[in-house]
Amino acid sequence: MSRDARWKALLDLLVERGRLEVEEAASRLEVSAATIRRDLDQLAEQQMLVRTRGGAVVHGVSYELPLRYKTARRASEKQRIAKAVADLVAPGEAVGLTGGTTTTEVARALAVRGDLGTGAPALTVVTNALNIANELAVRPQFKIVVTGGVARPQSYELVGPLADGVLGQITLDVAVLGVVAFDAAHGAAAHDEAEAAINRLLCERAARVVVAADSSKLGRRAFARICAAELVDTLVTDTAVEPDTVRRFEEAGIRVLAV
Repeated sequence: MSRDARWKALLDLLVERGRLEVEEAASRLEVSAATIRRDLDQLAEQQMLVRTRGGAVVHGVSYELPLRYKTARRASEKQRIAKAVADLVAPGEAVGLTGGTTTTEVARALAVRGDLGTGAPALTVVTNALNIANELAVRPQFKIVVTGGVARPQSYELVGPLADGVLGQITLDVAVLGVVAFDAAHGAAAHDEAEAAINRLLCERAARVVVAADSSKLGRRAFARICAAELVDTLVTDTAVEPDTVRRFEEAGIRVLAV
């Protein structure tokens, strides 16, 4: 197992449990305790966990796993969701994309759509996610608009008041939100309040709002609210979503697509 794969596995276990012991982690990952101690020390140096005697704990309830370690989670579900979201976008539209692993897949699904191969532009994409802008910038048929702001290393997103000036001057046909939590009563949410504020502005500038979220994100709450559920037009999720969860969203006036 490579170091990156080990680190991802350790962080996944830590997020799931809140606390991790060296011996337990060594047994689960089938490596030596010395390797786990070294990994935990290095992750602590990057402020991705708090080292304790004999193990580690997360920073707190708002702990957020950096984007590069979340990419493999529910990958097939995210790709199906992304294709379904991309199919909701019409040629020539202006699309807002927030950061996140699912919205990154949406960007990739848009990039390979045959009917978006030409145009002037075929699509306008507004994003505060540096990784999404980087992937789409090589597509000459896409007009890419990047907000200003300060980069968050966890999500590659630009946040802060510098982005307000750009978003205040544009209108969007659709905003696609990647979220960490979406609940029919409490709305869409993110871990970080600055990230949530930029995502909220994207919603306000859009004619319609689509939430792209796998079923593990549904019925959950997170620290920073993005928008109320009634502001969302469509939820695209995977087929593992519970029927009761679908019913609650539909009762809130949201169209649910399970793919």
